[in-house]
Amino acid sequence: MSDATEVKPTPSADQTASSAPRLAEHETKLAQNPLGDPSTEAPAGEDKSSSVTETAANAASTAASTASAAATGVKDSVFSMFGGGAKKDRKVEEEDEAKDEPSGSSKAKKDDNEEDKAEEEEADVEFEPVVRLTEKIDTKTNEESEEQTFKMRAKLFKFDRDSREWKERGTGDVRLLKHKENGKTRLVMRRDKTLKVCANHYVTPDMKLSPNVGSDRSWVWNVAADVSEGEPEAQTLAIRFGNSDNANLFKEAFIKAQQDNEALFQKS
Repeated sequence: MSDATEVKPTPSADQTASSAPRLAEHETKLAQNPLGDPSTEAPAGEDKSSSVTETAANAASTAASTASAAATGVKDSVFSMFGGGAKKDRKVEEEDEAKDEPSGSSKAKKDDNEEDKAEEEEADVEFEPVVRLTEKIDTKTNEESEEQTFKMRAKLFKFDRDSREWKERGTGDVRLLKHKENGKTRLVMRRDKTLKVCANHYVTPDMKLSPNVGSDRSWVWNVAADVSEGEPEAQTLAIRFGNSDNANLFKEAFIKAQQDNEALFQKS
C-alpha cells in the first residue's frame, strides 16, 4: 500500500525564500498607492471607452451644426414667403441697381441727345417729287409790250361811297407804264407778295391830283374807269408815300403822263 500512494512534491526552501520578497514589495506598493498608477497600470478597456466618447462628442457637434444650418435655411425660406428674408442682401442688390441706373440729369441729357440725333436724321431725309416740271411756264401780265417810266412804293386807299369812309386797297409799287406801240401811259399798282392788281387805269387829262386833308405826302384823284376788279368802275382813289419828296416826284410823273396822253387821245 505504501508503494502505491503518490507523494506530492513540496516547494523547496529556495523557492519559498525567493517568493517572499516579491510579495512584500507588492504589498508595499498597494499600501502606498491603493488605486494604482493610471499612467502605467491603465487597463486597455479604459483607452477604448475614451476613444468612443470622443467620437460620440464629434458626431454630436456635427449634428448640432447641421441642425442649426437647416433651421436658418427654413427661417429664411419662411420669411421670404411673407415678404421677409435676407434684407441685407436685398438692400445691397438695390444699391447696386441704383448705381447702375443713370441719374435724372444724365438720363434727361441722354434723352435730349437721342432727340437731337433723331432730328438730325429727319433733317437728312429727302423726298423726290412725284412729277417733275421739265417745261418752264411763262406767266403773262399784259405788261410785256410796255415800258416802265416811273416806280415808287406807296399805299393805296379807296373811298367807299356806301360807308362814307376810306378803305385800304393795298401796299406795293405804283408804276406808270407806257405802251411801246401806241405810246399811251397807264397807272398800275400791285399788292406785295400776292401781286394782285389794286389800281389799273389810263392817266387822262381830266384827272386832278389834290392834297388829302392838307397832307404834303398824299394825293387824291377821281377815276372814270378803273379796271382793277375786271369791269370798268368809277373810283375815288388816294395814295400816300413815305415822304413829301416821293409824293412830289409822283405828281411830276403823273402830270407828264397826262400831257402825253392828251395829244394821243385827240388824235384818236
